[in-house]
Amino acid sequence: MTGFKELIFNDISNVFLNPLEFGEKHLVDGKEMTVVIDDTEVMERSKRQKDEGRIDGVYKRQLLIYVSRREFGKLPAVGRTITLDSGKFRVMDANDEAGVLSITLGAISS
Repeated sequence: MTGFKELIFNDISNVFLNPLEFGEKHLVDGKEMTVVIDDTEVMERSKRQKDEGRIDGVYKRQLLIYVSRREFGKLPAVGRTITLDSGKFRVMDANDEAGVLSITLGAISS
């Protein structure tokens, strides 16, 4: 890994996902991880998807979470069910943004 890439991966843990800065501890599929929940960006993405005709289903609640690939592991497939704390969510979209996973979740009502 190059020096620049190492700096980026260190920034993921030390700045962006740092619990003392932006991150918060949450249970994701039963494992405690540092997560950033972004309610504002998910609304913007939903508007763009609606405008582009790419909405797949209607969810009462949507969340956009950011989590380190090192903590989460492999990028989840769209449609997969994820438990966040005590709620069940379906993966609507997932991207790997230089080691930070950006995962859009739709609440599954029981």
